[in-house]
Amino acid sequence: MAVSEPKSLNSTTFDKESFDIVIIGGGPGGYVAAIRASQLGASVAVVERENMGGICLNWGCIPTKALLKSAEVRNTVENLDEYGMKLNGTIEVDMAAVMARSRNVASRLSKGIDHLMRKHNITVVKGTASLGMAKGTDREVVLADGAVLMAKDVILATGARAACPPNIKPDGKRILTYRDALQHDRSVTSVVIVGSGAIGVEFASFYNDMGAKVTLIEMQDQILPVEDADIAASARKQFEKRGMTILTGASVSDVKARRDGVTVVYEKGGEADKIDSEITIIATGITGNIDGLNLEQVGVTTNRGQIITDPMMATNVAGIHAIGDVTGAPWLAHKASHEAVICVDRIMGRGDIHGIAKGAVPGCTYCRPQIASIGMTEAEARDAGLDIKVGKFSFMGNGKAIAIGEADGMVKTIFNAATGALIGAHLIGPEVTEIIQGFVIAMKLETTEQELMETIFPHPTLSEAMHESVLDAYDRAIHQ
Repeated sequence: MAVSEPKSLNSTTFDKESFDIVIIGGGPGGYVAAIRASQLGASVAVVERENMGGICLNWGCIPTKALLKSAEVRNTVENLDEYGMKLNGTIEVDMAAVMARSRNVASRLSKGIDHLMRKHNITVVKGTASLGMAKGTDREVVLADGAVLMAKDVILATGARAACPPNIKPDGKRILTYRDALQHDRSVTSVVIVGSGAIGVEFASFYNDMGAKVTLIEMQDQILPVEDADIAASARKQFEKRGMTILTGASVSDVKARRDGVTVVYEKGGEADKIDSEITIIATGITGNIDGLNLEQVGVTTNRGQIITDPMMATNVAGIHAIGDVTGAPWLAHKASHEAVICVDRIMGRGDIHGIAKGAVPGCTYCRPQIASIGMTEAEARDAGLDIKVGKFSFMGNGKAIAIGEADGMVKTIFNAATGALIGAHLIGPEVTEIIQGFVIAMKLETTEQELMETIFPHPTLSEAMHESVLDAYDRAIHQ
């Protein structure tokens, strides 16, 4: 299929340009919304201030996975003797080259999004934008230089950014946000990471595999606070076995940059202490990019840095919609993309559209070992007063996991005892971010425990641990 040239649009040379839909933000929510709208016959413009693909592709999901692959390779080479091989000599890490590979991967994919925009005849405007006045049935989108786009509908897909505690000021050199860390091109011997969500533990895993001394500080009583307690406990055990220091129930009161490093001051159990390291990464959360959008003036409702929408991604103001991280947790690229399709289908009048069901969004963390989950944790199910059946299966009983030398971890499944519905699945171990999709599909299709038990899982595969966990919930596990 021939690819058309993109429509030229220079905001310094036009007064107004009219579209069916204008999207502010070109991340995994914005660009997917643009493609879907084009597929349905709408004229579309996307306003993006940086590179297409947003934070996920350029500064999040993709480049971090490239870094983690480099770390995984180093760990494998360092442990070749486990596979019957030896390496004569030492492993030398060129951190600048590692970071360059990560940036090249992101650049390649961003250019791929540019190609998709041309393929679908989508206008891309480089710059920043805000909401303007409503003119009849259309809405103004005002660019930074004063130029105006007109649209029947506007989709806000501006994403989110790192949110640091007010007492911590990143400097990009010693005190880093996740974005700073993706450009830190020299090796370090020690790092303190504040916050143990997905971003924090992924960087902890990366630097640990690269040979640095890692300290992970978490304010909550468990690392990975949104995960099931059994999964978080397993992760902590494996991280500490690898040499990481983990401090839970600890709050950071100060981070001071020195000429040769950083001092992190924290309080745990009512006592103050401190840790010195070469760098500190702040991974305490994110906040929506709502500043400068003119939301208050046009009447769009927000709450604590996020835009409030209905299940179809519409705001309280007609013709204005919002998707992705700017609408709040879970801050996941695949959620943004799914919301994009829901939003556009609604705008374009397609029938039988459903919002995202609560608990239907899978979460993945790409540390070593990987972590993946969907639905309710055991604690959430019990707090909800549900009668449940819980199954667990260790990868120590899985032939494929043992064969590849990655037998640490487990699969945990939670069923509604009354209906047999799968209401939660939680995994930690090899490639679980890939096999979680089996449980995602099962929940979407409302598969019962009986159907899962009667499903044939191929052997030898890691997915057999999923089957065994289901069987265990009903006292039928074969290999434990």
